[in-house]
Amino acid sequence: MQHSEELPGIEQFKISGQWAVVTGGSKGLGWAMAHGLASAGANLLLVSRHATDVEAKAQILRDTFGVDARGFQADVTDASQIDKLKDYCLSECSTPSILINNAGINIRGPIDELSYEEFQQVLRTNVEGPWLLTRAFIPSMKEKRYGRIVNVASTLGLVGLANRTPYTASKGAMVQLTRAMALEFAPWNITCNAICPGPFLTEMNMPISETQDAKTNIVGATAMSRWGQLREIQGAAIYLCSPASSFTTGSMLVVDGGWTAR
Repeated sequence: MQHSEELPGIEQFKISGQWAVVTGGSKGLGWAMAHGLASAGANLLLVSRHATDVEAKAQILRDTFGVDARGFQADVTDASQIDKLKDYCLSECSTPSILINNAGINIRGPIDELSYEEFQQVLRTNVEGPWLLTRAFIPSMKEKRYGRIVNVASTLGLVGLANRTPYTASKGAMVQLTRAMALEFAPWNITCNAICPGPFLTEMNMPISETQDAKTNIVGATAMSRWGQLREIQGAAIYLCSPASSFTTGSMLVVDGGWTAR
């Protein structure tokens, strides 16, 4: 049966030929989302501080899916490096239809045992980085009158957890940044949403995976009583980056195994 223009069904999820910029794209959730977008036909510009890693992952996408995939080394907290990334993308790739602000860090500990610099470091990466990336690419998206911006927030932007003051502050800021961006960009047919992952066993969480705190307050707090698997973030990313999400903006898509349902 042929789809109709009014009810295109699965056709809405196709993003073949579109360019996507994914920060923190060489590992963890960033890699999983980039892999998902490539499987749906998108071309990828992966951004990472680690040149060797990001080039290797871009090669995997080219070999696996036959898409155009590039790696670019940049620190998202450095405005001059982001300008170079923007110039490279617009001149060597294309105006991106998709931007996933995924790069992030977490420094844990009681507030009186953390330094001010550690707090600033988390905020610079998790909040200032996405702000700078979006500012760099939004003019070209406005000119195109189309865009999908996805910020990676967290369930810890919605609920609290002890010994996470830098991270919860940064992810709470990302929730509000997403809402403000959604309102600002809507006239240009540009959506902005956030994915709020719960506990996924990424490189960031490996150091605490076997601690009692994680077993009780993180994994133990989910309805499914387990860590999320990387493949379980892909569907959310494909949806928010595709035409299927055309009437979804300013939304927080929670993928947390039921953690925040309690």
